[in-house]
Amino acid sequence: MPVLIIVVIVVFYIISSIKILNEYERAVIFRLGKLLDQPKGPGVILVFAPIDRMVRVSLRTIVMDVPPQDVITRDNVSVKVSAVVYFRVMEPRKAIVEVESYHYATSQLSQTTLRSVLGQVELDDLLSARDRLNQQLQHILDVHADPWGIKVSAVEVKHVDLPPDMQRAMARQAEAEREKRAKIIHAAGELEASEKLAQAAKVIASEPVTITLRYLQTLTEIASEKNSTIVFPLPIDLINTLIGGRKA
Repeated sequence: MPVLIIVVIVVFYIISSIKILNEYERAVIFRLGKLLDQPKGPGVILVFAPIDRMVRVSLRTIVMDVPPQDVITRDNVSVKVSAVVYFRVMEPRKAIVEVESYHYATSQLSQTTLRSVLGQVELDDLLSARDRLNQQLQHILDVHADPWGIKVSAVEVKHVDLPPDMQRAMARQAEAEREKRAKIIHAAGELEASEKLAQAAKVIASEPVTITLRYLQTLTEIASEKNSTIVFPLPIDLINTLIGGRKA
């Protein structure tokens, strides 16, 4: 009977020592407090407690939201900026041994780096040069997280919250820019029209009969509108000719 009990206990102990790791998981095992050389998994492994202590590490890409950070840009504009960081564990042993909590450490590093980098740029660059800033943030985080066995694959600035006064100022600036472009386009049109009129005047001056044809065309256009009063333009050259004839 005692032998049977011992056998049952041993079998139960062995069954409870069986651990199943998924394809994306690795087990970092400490045996009597000493780290084993290589992580175990995936599949079935044996962990003999309390001799062994197992820490599961996921190798999947982790998506971490960086909470909104108060940032003062180089041109002294206060904004709130949030971001998202994509990273994964490349070396499970380092992720467990080199840092107490790699997830918390990466989160804190992301927040401080976000404030530091974005505080060195102007507001216009923050709004327009997102790709360059994302690459700069990714490179800095990747370099600092590499000793922990962490690979930062991407960083994306997600949202920039501007103060209401700054939003109104930017709206007025955009409106002024649109008015500026409208005036420039109108002035360019006036310049082009004046050049065409000057060319037309040269043609008319070279052939005086053309002005008479133009007067007749204008009269035809006025008559087609069925107006009760018709103003007929009288050529100045004709008046000068009549006056000259009388004087003679």
